Amino acid sequence: MHIPVLQNEVLEYLDPKPNENFIDCTIGEAGHSFAILERNSPKGKVLGIDWSPKLIKKLELKVTSYNLQKRLILVCDNFTNLEEIVKKYNFGSVYGILFDLGMSSWHLEKSGRGFSFMKNEPLDMRYNFKNQLTAAKIVNWWSSQEIEKILNEYGEERFAKRIANQIAKERRVRSIETTFELVRIIKKATPSFYHHKRIHFATKTFQALRITVNDELDNLKKGLVGALAILKPGGRLIVISFHSLEDRIVKIFFRDKTKEELLHILTKKPVSPSLRELKVNHRARSAKLRAAIKI
Repeated sequence: MHIPVLQNEVLEYLDPKPNENFIDCTIGEAGHSFAILERNSPKGKVLGIDWSPKLIKKLELKVTSYNLQKRLILVCDNFTNLEEIVKKYNFGSVYGILFDLGMSSWHLEKSGRGFSFMKNEPLDMRYNFKNQLTAAKIVNWWSSQEIEKILNEYGEERFAKRIANQIAKERRVRSIETTFELVRIIKKATPSFYHHKRIHFATKTFQALRITVNDELDNLKKGLVGALAILKPGGRLIVISFHSLEDRIVKIFFRDKTKEELLHILTKKPVSPSLRELKVNHRARSAKLRAAIKI
């Protein structure tokens, strides 16, 4: 079951009030959105965006069963198109915008797209099938230098060169098509001590591939710019990130816009999950929340 990360903190910093409108840029399984809808009733709305058509279809059934069609507007799109989406749906007076950059449980456990190194699935990693690039294309067709570069930059993987070289060596024999095949190659390329650390030895490689396939970091930069443009003065911008690269982008954006006197930062340091939350949801362990208010 999907458990919304930092839900109490999201509500605290968004501070939704009756009849106010909000945007959830990464609605996923809508845990945060349903909590917001409880606070902004009777006429407040949430515009929920997700790039995954299957997740949007699942949510449409929930919306109908909860009779929320007039208050939860669902859009299958990328949040880089935020300004165009808001215009299309005439969604005005936005009091708060949320980005929860973590993957939903559905992607890891039920999508069958190779997001998890714990399941033997095709190396896909696309959020949306309109995207032409897959993880399999990267590991089978990109040069070892290009693979090393993304493992370094997006995975911060210390054994990037060794893993990239092993991938290049193995694919000469046969193409690499599944998650377990890739995990085996990563294990072969890395020293034995690396296989017994707290973080699984394949984590950083899978992260780097997923970020590359979905262009996640550039999308985040564009999404933040769009969000600031849409927010009304006094509106709140909340971002939950799950690795240092995302958090750095948010931190720099908030800092720069504060210097331009466009934002006021509400969180001097990023907010992390409480020990109580971590006991219930171990996936929240790397979450960091930053919040700011538009001036």
